[in-house]
Amino acid sequence: MPIAYYITHPQVQMDAAIPVPEWGLSDVGRARAFAMLDQPWVGPIRRIFSSAERKAIDTAEILARHLRLAVEVRDKMHENDRSATGFLPPPEFEAVADQFFANPHKSIRGWERAIDAQQRIVSEVEAVLGADEAGDIAFVGHGGVGTLLLLSLSGREISRAADQPAGGGNYFAYDIATRRLIHGWRPVDMRPT
Repeated sequence: MPIAYYITHPQVQMDAAIPVPEWGLSDVGRARAFAMLDQPWVGPIRRIFSSAERKAIDTAEILARHLRLAVEVRDKMHENDRSATGFLPPPEFEAVADQFFANPHKSIRGWERAIDAQQRIVSEVEAVLGADEAGDIAFVGHGGVGTLLLLSLSGREISRAADQPAGGGNYFAYDIATRRLIHGWRPVDMRPT
């Protein structure tokens, strides 16, 4: 049973002077990405697809070097487009993210609508899965669109209730053949019990 893993980048180095898509991993995020390499689910991965954002590429490259694979960048796997506001301080960001999930058919402060971001990530993942040969696949991306993908796979309405735990660096898995969720969010650096 080939499995798809959707992996979110762990903690980033925030800098209001740098555009958010160009932020890289923080020292903590990098350490967590390396800790992921010891997880039992990592070994069977045969292809790695990443968002073009720096933090996702940083995470994907750590995984790819370990598995001796190439990173295949997919531009449409980016996080929900928040360029209208740029950097927002964490409390303000969380409040706007709450509105983003609560009002999926509305653009909140110029952000991409949640319904559009969901359609984009689902279409991009399906384009990869429709053309891929057998084998486990990793998609490395972001918490917002990852949550939207998880909700689509689960047949649930858009809501923040299914959002990944704070800090990023989580993954979920699903059966490629049936598109059925195997498990929801788990930390990338903690072995399942």
